[in-house]
Amino acid sequence: MAPGTQDNEHDGAQRGELLMAWDFSTDPEFQVQLDWMAAFVREEVEPLDLVFRGPADPFDPAGKARKIMRPLQQIVKERGLWACHLGPELGGAGFGQVKLGLMNEILGRSRFAPVVFGTQAPDTGNAEILARFGTAEQKAKYLQPLLDGEIVSCYSMTEPQAGADPGEFTCRARLDGDEWVIDGEKWFASHACIAEFLIVMVITDPDVPVHQGSTMLIVPHDTPGLEIVRNTAVGPKDEIGSGVHGYLRFTDCRVPEASRLGPVGEGFKVAQSRLGGGRIHHAMRTVGMLNKAMDYMTERVVSRTTKGERLADKQMVQEKIADSYTQILQFRLHVLYAAWLLDRDKSYTRPVRREISAIKAAMPGVLKDVVYRALHLHGSLGMSNETPLMDMWQYVPEMGIVDGPTEVHKVGVAKDILRDVVPFDGPFPSYHVPTRLATARAKFAAYLG
Repeated sequence: MAPGTQDNEHDGAQRGELLMAWDFSTDPEFQVQLDWMAAFVREEVEPLDLVFRGPADPFDPAGKARKIMRPLQQIVKERGLWACHLGPELGGAGFGQVKLGLMNEILGRSRFAPVVFGTQAPDTGNAEILARFGTAEQKAKYLQPLLDGEIVSCYSMTEPQAGADPGEFTCRARLDGDEWVIDGEKWFASHACIAEFLIVMVITDPDVPVHQGSTMLIVPHDTPGLEIVRNTAVGPKDEIGSGVHGYLRFTDCRVPEASRLGPVGEGFKVAQSRLGGGRIHHAMRTVGMLNKAMDYMTERVVSRTTKGERLADKQMVQEKIADSYTQILQFRLHVLYAAWLLDRDKSYTRPVRREISAIKAAMPGVLKDVVYRALHLHGSLGMSNETPLMDMWQYVPEMGIVDGPTEVHKVGVAKDILRDVVPFDGPFPSYHVPTRLATARAKFAAYLG
C-alpha cells in the first residue's frame, strides 16, 4: 500500500487516492473485534464485578470466580484475543500498541475483564520480562503457565523506606556458591499472597549506582525465608491485613543462581523493559473507566428533575458535561498518540518516553475531575455504595502513585522539553517586540517608503 493511502472501503480509498497521513479511524476488521469485545465485556464480564467484590477475586486461580471465568477465557482464546500484549518477536500476536490501547479502553470498564482476556497486571509485564530475559527452562516453568492463565505472578520492586526510588533500595542478595541469598524487605508487592512466583529486584552491588548494581531474581512462593508480614488493601473499606499487596520480608532466603533474569547488575534495565507498554495500557483502561463515569453522568442528568427542569437543562450542569467530554477526548487522543509513537519507533525512544510520562502524569487529574463531577451530580446516591462511583474515586490517588509518582514523571517531561531549548544571550528575549520590530522594518524598508 502506498504511503498516504488507506486500504478500506471508505470514500475514494479503493481508487488509490492520496489521503491525509494522520488517520483517526480503525480498520474495519479490527473494529468488528472491538465491537464484539464491548458487547462481551458488558454482558458477560461486568456482572462478575457485582457478585465478586473481594480484592483477590479477579486474580486468584483458586477463587470461586475462576470457575465462571474459565469458559469466558476459552471464548476469548477461540476469538484470537487472548494475551495479545506480547509482540511477534516474543511469540505474541503482534497487535501493536494502538490496537492494544483500543482493546484496553474496553477492558477498563471491568475489574475482571483484563483477567478474562489474559492481560492483567502485573502478569503482563512479568511475561514480557520472562520472554525477553528468561532461559528456556524458566520460560517452560513460568512463562507458558502464566500466558495460559493457570498461575499468577508478583512483581516485587518497591521498599517500605524507599517507595519507588530505586536509589534508596536496601534489599540485597549475595552469591554464595551457586545460590543467591536474599535479605531485606519489599513493600506493596501486588498478588504476592496468591502468586506462584515473584520477580524480585535486589541490590547485588551496593557500591555502584542502582542502574549498575541491581539484579532480577525469580523467587518461588514457597521458598524458605520468604515471609508475607501482612497484606495491604487500597482504601479504607477493607480490614487491616486484608488485600493483595504484600509487605514482604526476606531472611536468608536462598534461590539458585539459575533463578536470575538477565545479567548481574542490569536489574534496572530489565525493570524498565516492562513499564512503557504497560503504562499505555493502564492509561487506556483509565479511559474506559472515564467513559463509564461519563455514561453514568449523562444518564443521571437527563433522568433527574429539580426546580422544575431536568438537570441536563441547567447551564452549570452542561458545563460539567462539556468539560468532561473534552478532557476525556484530549486524554484519550494523547494516549493513542503515545501508543502510535511506540508502534512507529519499535522501542522506548526519547519521544516515546516523554509522551508515556506525560500521559502518566495527566491521568490522575483527568480521573479526579470527571469522577468528581459524576459523583457531585448524583448527590448522596453518588457517595453511597449503591453506585460504582466511590469505587472509581479510590483510583484517583492510586493513579498518581502506581508506576511512579506523578511528580517524577512531570520532572522527566520538563527536563526532556528543556534539554533542546537554546538560551538567548542578550538583555531582552528573542521575542522582544521592539527589537523584532526594528528588524522587520529594515526587512521591508523598500516597501515602507
